[in-house]
Amino acid sequence: MKQVTQNMKSGKTELKDVPPPQCGDGEVLVKTRASLISAGTEKMLVDFASKSLLGKAKERPDLVKKVMDKLQRDGLAATASSVFSKLEEPLPLGYSAAGEVVKVGKNLKNFYQKGDRVVMAGAGLANHAEVNAIPKNLVAPLPDNVPYEEGAFATVASIALHGVRNAKIGLGDRILIMGVGLVGQMAVQLAQSNGAQVFAVDYDDERLKLAKSGGAASIHNLSKKGVESKIAAFTENKGFDAILVCAATDSNQPLIQAAEWARDRAKVVLVGKVGCDIPYADYMKKELQFVISRSYGPGRYDDTFEKKGQKYPIGWVRWTEQDNLAETARMMSERSLNVHPLISHTFPIEDAEDAYALVIGKEISTLGVVLTYSDDHAPQKQTKIPLTPVTEVVTGNVGLAAIGCGAFAKGVLLPKLSKMDAVSLTGITSKGGLSAADAGKRFDFAYATAKIEDILKDESTDAVLIATRHNTHADLVCKALKAGKHVFVEKPLALTEQQLNDVEKAYKKAGRHLMVGYNRRFAPLTQQVMQAFEHTTGPRQILVRVNAGKLEADNWQQDPEDGGGRFLGEACHFVDLACYLSGDTPENIHLHRGEGQDVYAITLTFTNNSIAQILYTSEGDASFSIERIEIFGNGIAAVIDNFRTGSLTQGGRTKKLGARLPLTPQNKGHEEELRQFVAAVQGEQTTPTPAEELFAVTRLMLKAI
Repeated sequence: MKQVTQNMKSGKTELKDVPPPQCGDGEVLVKTRASLISAGTEKMLVDFASKSLLGKAKERPDLVKKVMDKLQRDGLAATASSVFSKLEEPLPLGYSAAGEVVKVGKNLKNFYQKGDRVVMAGAGLANHAEVNAIPKNLVAPLPDNVPYEEGAFATVASIALHGVRNAKIGLGDRILIMGVGLVGQMAVQLAQSNGAQVFAVDYDDERLKLAKSGGAASIHNLSKKGVESKIAAFTENKGFDAILVCAATDSNQPLIQAAEWARDRAKVVLVGKVGCDIPYADYMKKELQFVISRSYGPGRYDDTFEKKGQKYPIGWVRWTEQDNLAETARMMSERSLNVHPLISHTFPIEDAEDAYALVIGKEISTLGVVLTYSDDHAPQKQTKIPLTPVTEVVTGNVGLAAIGCGAFAKGVLLPKLSKMDAVSLTGITSKGGLSAADAGKRFDFAYATAKIEDILKDESTDAVLIATRHNTHADLVCKALKAGKHVFVEKPLALTEQQLNDVEKAYKKAGRHLMVGYNRRFAPLTQQVMQAFEHTTGPRQILVRVNAGKLEADNWQQDPEDGGGRFLGEACHFVDLACYLSGDTPENIHLHRGEGQDVYAITLTFTNNSIAQILYTSEGDASFSIERIEIFGNGIAAVIDNFRTGSLTQGGRTKKLGARLPLTPQNKGHEEELRQFVAAVQGEQTTPTPAEELFAVTRLMLKAI
């Protein structure tokens, strides 16, 4: 299918051929018939992408700080790789569209059926793409008498509607709308239909005339004099009851003007994006209420609502973003909201790049630019697309496919696999399709697909790399093993005892190699330390300190369903490493959870009387080194510091290990673990990590919690 994307590195807007998304259980698959280019929001994104690296850094100093912290911890090479990998990732454009349901997830059979007309919302979901997979709470019915081109405005209209709701407009209120772009135009109509008298200001005469025809009682061009006297007459010298700031500017002038023109204790609602250096004295003296309107309404930015379909109690939240979406579609049907005059240009999806050039350019004034999609084909059925250049599986090579291609896969695993002479990369898949197509071309895969079944049935694929969200790992491992594929899966192996039992059963029956991405045991520093202990027999004492840093509260790894939490999802790395360093079988585990986001003290005992203590904390300074491992025993003291430097002390002498230069990159063993996995699949060695050890580590983690 065709999809519009933004290249964040070059700044180029591109129309790509990508596999269509697959329909999840709580989603509907929608064939897009029209989508709206938001000249404000999307133009800002494209403008940012067009800036130089220095320009991007100036605009996002918060990200620069994170980069500098990573540079100090991980070295130049790892930091540069991470930054440029992120910049090269294409960003889907669009968030307001309408179309026809072509497939319904099993959990939504009672809500929608094939052929339903719907409006859809959501950045990264309601894309400028021929097919979109939309969760339950971000889709609403589109009445039959509303053309798709008009229905495509529903999401942007919801932004205006939520802003009007936040202003709590009453009958007869005098309302000021500052900025009559797309959102401002609809805010004028909605405020007027709510019984308010609307005054609209802007710098564009044509837009002001359109606002006047949309219901504004009075208008004024701010480039001309006389606005104060006009406002005084319009409000009877009282000032406005509410002001909706719908402008888009870096200046805070709109907020200064709002304070001047508002009545005492009025409400100022920021719907657009302006400079927010609020004049404290002016707002304080009038006791003004300042509200930043949250996009489409309650539920926005809440994954449990948007992605998992959870509803809010109606007694507490009457108008969610889905309710606003449905209401704007109803108002269009009754013509109390008329968006047809707001359509300034229409382009077929094939000409999307021209459409964006028009929006970004300044030669021709635009307002609502709509992309349309033909109805003479079924793009959702084209699940598999060949990539250029096409990669052929070389005889004797391992044909390897990738399921999932997130930041870690693209930044760490795939670059290493793509350089291995013994590997032929076959298929790659991701839920949305876009990421798979991009990664597939970047790393020379033979094809990209949206269906995992395409990979599992591919006879040229000997092994699969699974790098998806944690809750999918066990099921995908079982499916791949049953399909006769060797499996390399990123940690964790499973999130429940039942999942682990299923994996163990599938493994024993399949007779294939299974490996989990416990890479640290393969790191050069780890191997050097183990060589020092190779001929010793006594117990070892191991200390592991992990300064993991905090995750954002809404990070998917923290979600109990998707990620299982960082203890299962990441601390397992260090339990495996401790087991490996002990040289023996773990006997028991004890977990103590401390205060903080992720603070764990883990004690492991082993049958040879070795003992390991692991402190995993999110409460340290992010610029401090992440990992430090100390191993003692048989007169030896060894240290590994952040997998860049280390030391071995024995017989009163200390030998330095690892990097000599401060910017030397870390080596956590990723390349070596992949090389050994490929060698095992080729029959050149046994499985690098015995499956029994993989199962034992996972059981320890599950036992601990």
